[in-house]
Order: sequence, then C-alpha cells, then structure tokens
Amino acid sequence: MELLYLSYRDVSSLGITPAKIIEVVEDAFRQKGDGMVEMPPKPGIHPRPDSFIHAMPAYLGGSDAAGLKWVSGYPENPSRGLPYISGLFILNDPDTGIPLAVMDATWITAYRTAAATAVAAKYLARENSETLAVLGCGTQGRTNTLMLSEVLPLREVRAYDISQQALDRYEDFVRGEGLDLEVMRASSPREAVSGADVIVTAGPILKNPDPVIEADWIEEGATAIPLDFDSYWKSSAIASMDKFYTDDVDQLRYYIEEGWIRPIARVDGDLGEVVTGRKPGREGDSERIMSMNLGLAIEDVATGKLIYDLAVERGVGWRLPL
Repeated sequence: MELLYLSYRDVSSLGITPAKIIEVVEDAFRQKGDGMVEMPPKPGIHPRPDSFIHAMPAYLGGSDAAGLKWVSGYPENPSRGLPYISGLFILNDPDTGIPLAVMDATWITAYRTAAATAVAAKYLARENSETLAVLGCGTQGRTNTLMLSEVLPLREVRAYDISQQALDRYEDFVRGEGLDLEVMRASSPREAVSGADVIVTAGPILKNPDPVIEADWIEEGATAIPLDFDSYWKSSAIASMDKFYTDDVDQLRYYIEEGWIRPIARVDGDLGEVVTGRKPGREGDSERIMSMNLGLAIEDVATGKLIYDLAVERGVGWRLPL
C-alpha cells in the first residue's frame, strides 16, 4: 500500500484557479444544505494561550470523499518567521478507509477559507458591492481579496493592519495578481469599515479579545464576514445586524459553550441552507448581514479531493509506502 505525499510546493504548482476552488466549496455547502455530509464539531487542544490545534474530519456523500485536517494556529509564529496557520490534510479511500494522500494544509486553509467568503458574498452581499474593507492583511486578508474579486465588482479596498510590512505584502499581492483595485491604507479600523460594502476581519482568533467595531460604523446594506470569530466585533455591532448567518450552527454553539465566542442572540441559519434556498439570504439592499465563517472540514475535503485528482492526473507528488 502506498500514499501520495504532496508538499506545499506540489500543491501550489497545480495552478488551481480561484473560480474552481469557489466552485467545489460552493458544492460542498450545497451538499451540506441537502443533508449529504457528516461533519462533527471540530475538537481541539490549546497548548499555548490563544493557540489551537484542531482535528477536522468530514465526509461528503455527494462527492464520496472523506478526509481529515490536522491544523494549528499560533498567533506568535509570525514573529518567529513561521506561518500562523499550518497543518496536514489526509484523504481516505471511503471504501476501505486506507489513506490515499497526505498533503500540506497551509495552502488549502488559505484558499478554501477565502472561497467560503466568496460563497457567502455571492448570496449575501449586494451585487453592486464595490468597496471592500480588510482588517488583518496577512494570508487570509490577501486570499480573501482575491476570491471576493471573483464574485463582486470591487473597485476599492481599504486595508488595515498594525504591521506596515503586512500592508506592503498585501499591496504587492494585489498588484501581482493583476487585480483592478485601488488600495487605500486605512489609519484605523473605523476608517476601513465606515462606508464599506463588504467587511472582512482576518486577525488572530483570541479567546479574550478587545473588540473595536461599533454598530454605528457599519453602512446600511453592508455585508460583514468575520474569519476571526468575534475578535474584532463588539456584541452590540453583531446584534445590530438584520440577519446573522454562520457556516455551521452546531460549531457556532460549540465555540460559544467553550468560551471562544460571546453569546449571540439570534442565528438565522447557515450557508448550506442559503445556498440550497432553504433560507432566503439577502432580500433587500438596505439589509446589514453578517456571516461568521468558522471554517469547516467539508471545505478541506472538497479542496483536498480536487488537489488529489489533479496531482494523480499530472503525476505530481511522491509515492510513499504505508
């Protein structure tokens, strides 16, 4: 028995387009809405303050794909020259359970998370959304900008980060990807958020955050997509939303019970329900809508299966004995 090993370089060399990743992630949400997935809330351990190492298993019945991501997030890693997020993804044969592949999960996490943001924006943002606010300009800030540019007619991005180096890399990324976006460096979170059509917060996930975003900063008709739980968002700002969605209600409740997210008074549904039409999504241009995306294993399995199939087809990676 052998498995295929794919490094970060192997995965990134496949040249998978943003549109294709959005397509498979949207299909994963569609399967979730149709009740075709098995995905328990992710258990985790926390060896250091504000760090996490999560196990994320899922089975996509419609794709007949099974796998698990073992992923860590360490906020202090960038100061050590290491990525905040790192991990491995294992794809299994659903007939036998035998591992088919082990691959880098850092690339997967960066792009599947951003693809889920694009899916949320496709159904929840105003179609004419032109101004994007990005708070936290690291990997997720960059990939989210790329993916949102696939589904919205963005013209301007207001970027905020406490690190000038992160802002420099962000601007270099936007230029390097050929995105037709004017980048404005915001001097404060308020300057970035006020008047924005879409707001993405992508800072570190903190168990005891000091949130800054106020309800009166948020424009009528805006769409907010936090990737860092409620670390940037005051409870009053979340409560001011006309609709509140998440990518998975059970996981949201799990994190609230574990003390990682403050209690949320009203949850209108999850993205799977929106994608399948079971919940309405946006119904008017004046609605302020939030989708708090926690990150789901179904996104990893869908993206990992796509990577595996392409790698086998192109002969990329290393065969290792089990």
